[in-house]
Amino acid sequence: QLQLVESGGGLVQTGGSLRLSCAASGASNPFSTYAMAWFRQAPGKEREFVSGINWNGGRIDYSDSVKDRFTISRDNARNTVYLQMDSLKPEDTAVYYCAADRIASRLPLTDLSHYDYWGQGTQVTVSS
Repeated sequence: QLQLVESGGGLVQTGGSLRLSCAASGASNPFSTYAMAWFRQAPGKEREFVSGINWNGGRIDYSDSVKDRFTISRDNARNTVYLQMDSLKPEDTAVYYCAADRIASRLPLTDLSHYDYWGQGTQVTVSS
């Protein structure tokens, strides 16, 4: 059973930066066989796609709201996926979740229903 643990959340001012990490463990298959993504959920709102990356980084997608501000990456040797968040805005405030799709090449990366494993989430709060 794949386990995902997010870290790196916190409180930051508008315009600041944070780097989220998601460490995977317990998988029977190599980490590189999973597509990975970040979703977020603000209070009273549905969980929404933020960014996704396929098994080797050859396919990356971002939501329009974070494009050009956030960067997703993965290190398969470290079983970790990252989300670098720059130029943060108050509307980025949410719990951020890491997710894994056991079908590495499945598209689209944006589809929440494709993801089989989820982390517990990490809170990101951007103050104005």
